[in-house]
Amino acid sequence: MAEQQHGYWRVADGAPVSPVQAQMVWTRAAYPALVEVAGRYHAVITYAELAEAVQEASGVRTRVEQRYWIGKVLGLVIREAHRRGDPPLTSLVVHAADGKVGAGYQEVLAVAGFAPLAGEMDREEHAAAARLACYRHFGAELPEDGGTPALAPKLRAALLRKASAKAPAAGSGRSGASGGSGAAAAAAVRVQAVCPRCFIELPATGVCDSCGGTA
Repeated sequence: MAEQQHGYWRVADGAPVSPVQAQMVWTRAAYPALVEVAGRYHAVITYAELAEAVQEASGVRTRVEQRYWIGKVLGLVIREAHRRGDPPLTSLVVHAADGKVGAGYQEVLAVAGFAPLAGEMDREEHAAAARLACYRHFGAELPEDGGTPALAPKLRAALLRKASAKAPAAGSGRSGASGGSGAAAAAAVRVQAVCPRCFIELPATGVCDSCGGTA
């Protein structure tokens, strides 16, 4: 089989494809795949799921592990979204193990001309706000209040477990509903207004530092 002789190939005829060609083809497949995810309120997709989806849709496959190339594809998606004026679709992509967007999300800020976020949860909350912008922009069915930002389910569940484990010591003998309520609060995302043009959280002034827009 031709695909056994090289790392990237076209399924239709087994012809080899260069890594750069593959990345371009996968980027074109990734964009509509992520738009589809954005059409479902609070939906996310894992890196592995997206890697399989773009190979299936494009007809170009590889034996190279996705961790070696998916970041390059998402970097191209980030730039294309910025060029189109779309919200950062890559905020919808999370790690299967922990539900986090990961350090690579900083590229969203870099392309937009903003400084990196220092804290890991600052990054995850920014991504949650960006996901909400995606749901709104791409026509997801939203609740009457317009929707709220949310951490990916796996990350939220981990934070709930962590908060619940701490609740008995900090609860002064209280248990049950109060402990659960405190855990839920600990896993909640700050609800912050998002600039409709830059798709970033607005500062306390309510005026975007980049474009001067308001929510």
